Amino acid sequence: MSSAAHTIPHAASAYEPSLDIEALERAHLQMQPFLFLIVPGFVRAAALPAIGRDFPVIDHHGSFPLSTLRYGPAFGAFCDDLQSPRITAIVADKLQMDLSSSPTMITVRGQSRAADGKIHTDSRTKLVTALIYMNDSWESPRGRLRLVRSEHDLNDVIAEVPPEQGTLLLFKNEPNAWHGFEPFSGPRRDIQLNWVTSASVVRREQFRHRVSALFKRLKGRK
Repeated sequence: MSSAAHTIPHAASAYEPSLDIEALERAHLQMQPFLFLIVPGFVRAAALPAIGRDFPVIDHHGSFPLSTLRYGPAFGAFCDDLQSPRITAIVADKLQMDLSSSPTMITVRGQSRAADGKIHTDSRTKLVTALIYMNDSWESPRGRLRLVRSEHDLNDVIAEVPPEQGTLLLFKNEPNAWHGFEPFSGPRRDIQLNWVTSASVVRREQFRHRVSALFKRLKGRK
């Protein structure tokens, strides 16, 4: 997916390497009850200011495909880095999966509402989910993603991931990969990268998100 058509030009022409790939390679993979890993500082500290400056302005809740957003070049370069063949190869090796023919898809969130955060698993068309959080700091006890053991109890916690700047959560989308968070209303930035089953999934999800985004924006103007 090319981000150039949706990039806002900026005077700067060079950007720091955005990802600490070695940290991802070193990260310990948790095997139970499903495959996941957490990498604090996955986004390099030197790259964070430019990415934060170029992050798309999102005033509504929900997930937005890159193709519906406007953002600066550092953010666009960051998204390209996330979808690089090297990242795919490392993820495939970590999770012992063949992702060589699996397309990638990125959606972005900027806001959370009180109704968000219910325990769920991702669509079965999503093979792997990577969440990269881009909040400057996180003091609230709410809004911290929890990996949990069932769909019934948010307090039966396997791991909790504060949505702090540069943190990566990666997991294989298995039937028991339950996750959710205590309701939080306000700014909450994250990028979701998925490896999916086919290109038709990307097209369908992009269309669905575009329609949803349009309705949210129209509702916001009333």
